[in-house]
Amino acid sequence: MRKLSLVLAAALLAGTLSSPSAQAADAPATFTHPGVGVSQAQLDFVRTKVQAGAQPWTDAFNQAKSSSYASLSRTPKPRAIVECGPYSNPNYGCTDEREDAIAAYTDALLWYLTRDDRYAQKSIQLMDAWSATIQDHTNSNAPLQTAWAGSSWPKAAEIIKYEYGNWPNAGRFATMLRNVYVPKIINGSNSNGNWELSMTEALQGIGVFLEDKAIYDKAIALYRLRVPAYVYLESDGALPKTVPSQNLNTRDKIVSYWQGQGTFVTGLTQETCRDFTHTGYGISSISHVLETARIQGVDMYPEFGERLRQALGFQSKWERNLEPVPSWLCKGTLNRGLGPITEVGYNALHTRLGIAMTNTQALTESRRPAGSNNLFVAWETLTHAENPS
Repeated sequence: MRKLSLVLAAALLAGTLSSPSAQAADAPATFTHPGVGVSQAQLDFVRTKVQAGAQPWTDAFNQAKSSSYASLSRTPKPRAIVECGPYSNPNYGCTDEREDAIAAYTDALLWYLTRDDRYAQKSIQLMDAWSATIQDHTNSNAPLQTAWAGSSWPKAAEIIKYEYGNWPNAGRFATMLRNVYVPKIINGSNSNGNWELSMTEALQGIGVFLEDKAIYDKAIALYRLRVPAYVYLESDGALPKTVPSQNLNTRDKIVSYWQGQGTFVTGLTQETCRDFTHTGYGISSISHVLETARIQGVDMYPEFGERLRQALGFQSKWERNLEPVPSWLCKGTLNRGLGPITEVGYNALHTRLGIAMTNTQALTESRRPAGSNNLFVAWETLTHAENPS
C-alpha cells in the first residue's frame, strides 16, 4: 500500500484537500483480494503480533476467540424471509442474520490467525446455510438490515475465498449477494444518514467480492453525496451540505433534519443530537469505505479524511464527558454511547499519516480492546490497532 507523503498529510490536516471534487474515485482496474475492510498485509501484521503475544492484539484476539461469535458449536439460523420492523419490531431473523454474518467474519479472521481449519469450515457453514435459504428482507427496516448484514458477509467471504480457498458453494453465495442484497440498497436512502452510509459500505464490499465495477461505482457515488451531508465543516458555509434528493431546501428543514440543532460547528454530524450510537454507525461506515478503497488502490483520504478526522475528534471529545455540555449543543444534553468504532479511522489518520488526534486517541486507547456492536462492527482493535500496512 502506498503511503501519503508528509506534504499530503499536512494538507489533509489543514483541511485543504477535503473538497468532494478533489480526486476521482472509481472502481479499480483490477480488484485486490482479500480486500474488504482488511488486506492480506494487515492480516499478516496482526498474525505476527498475536503469535508474539504482543499487546493490544493478543487481548483483542482472546476477546474475539472467547466470544459467542467464535463458537465452533454455533448453529446457523437462516430464514427465507427476514422481516425487520422499526426498532426491531417485529424481529423475524434480523438478529440471527446479523450475528451469523458477524460470526462468519469472526471465524474467517480466527482461521487466518490460527490456521485452525475448524474456523474456516464454520465460516463456510454459516455462509452456505444463508445462501441456500434467504430470499428477501421485508418491512420498514429491510434496507438497513440488508446493509448491516451485507457489510459483514463480504468481509468473511473475501478471506475464505481468496485465502482458504476450499469453498464449493462460493458461487451460490455470490448469487445471494447479487440477487437478495444489492436490490434493497442500490438506490440508497433518504432516511437518517447512517442508513445510506451503511448501504455504501455494503455495496462497496459486495462490489469487491463480485468484482462488479458498476456496483462499486454506485457505492462511491452515493458516498460522495452523503459524507459531506453527514459531517459539517466550517468551510461548508452557514449551513450543512445536503443530498439533492432530500429536498432540504430551507434552513428550517435542515435544522429539523439535524435533530433540531441550529448551531453548526466543525465535526458536528447530522445525528449528533439524536444520539452518539447512531452517529457512531455513520462514522464507522465512513471509515470502512475509505479503508476498503485504499486497499483497492484508490486513496480517498485526501478527499474525505478531514471530515472523518473532525467527526471522530468532536464526538470523542464529548464522549469523554470531561466538561459540561454547552446550551447551544443539542440543547445542553447529549446521549452518549459512541460504540467500538474509532479504531479504523484513528489508525488511518494517526498511525499511517501521523496526525495528532488527542481526544480520539484518548478514547480509543481507553476502550481497548474494541469488541462488536452486534450489528456490523467487530474486532477492530485486533485488525487495525497500530497497523501500518
